[in-house]
Amino acid sequence: MTLQRESLPKARRGRRPGAGSTRQAVLDAARARFASDGFGATTIRRVAADAGVDVSQVMQFFRSKDELFAAVMSVPASALERFNTAFEGPDEHLGERVVRAYLAAWEGPALDSEPLMAMLRGAIVNDHARAQLRDFIQSRLLHGASGRSGDDAALRAGLASSMLVGIVTSRRIIGVPVLVAADTEKLVATVAPAIQRILVGAPSQTDWVKGAGA
Repeated sequence: MTLQRESLPKARRGRRPGAGSTRQAVLDAARARFASDGFGATTIRRVAADAGVDVSQVMQFFRSKDELFAAVMSVPASALERFNTAFEGPDEHLGERVVRAYLAAWEGPALDSEPLMAMLRGAIVNDHARAQLRDFIQSRLLHGASGRSGDDAALRAGLASSMLVGIVTSRRIIGVPVLVAADTEKLVATVAPAIQRILVGAPSQTDWVKGAGA
């Protein structure tokens, strides 16, 4: 008995099944490419190749690299949650919680960290990406400072965030050897006290005298 050709399943070629799945494939490929290569080195052609689609299909959804970059910058809810929960709870160990949250957000699982790394790399060379990173950090600062006493709470949060973003940039983009080699626990132990002091403030002279006399 001869097996008829028509009864064999045919491999699908050409476009992926459905515009939604194609768009998502492009976004996933662009997210990884922006995170690894940065904004300047990423091209629509490379993204299309990574996604397994034609360049024209990428342009069908996103009219330019800037528009594609903007679409990629939607920060995952899990990353936002890390930032939000770091500022929750008592001030004790706040510095440690914040340091861990920032390092986990930018250096954690690819699904969480790639959008933030793409934003950070892009901010170096692209005005739009710089504005996005600025707006993102500002929103986290306002959230973290809300409910904390003191007129300079937002300023303190801003200084802490600037330090932590600088550490991430030095480790992941500039590649400062001693920082790249340092493990997370060593960084937390070294940086957390400084962040704690900035966010919570130094103990007053009276408190220090009381502590010394105890």
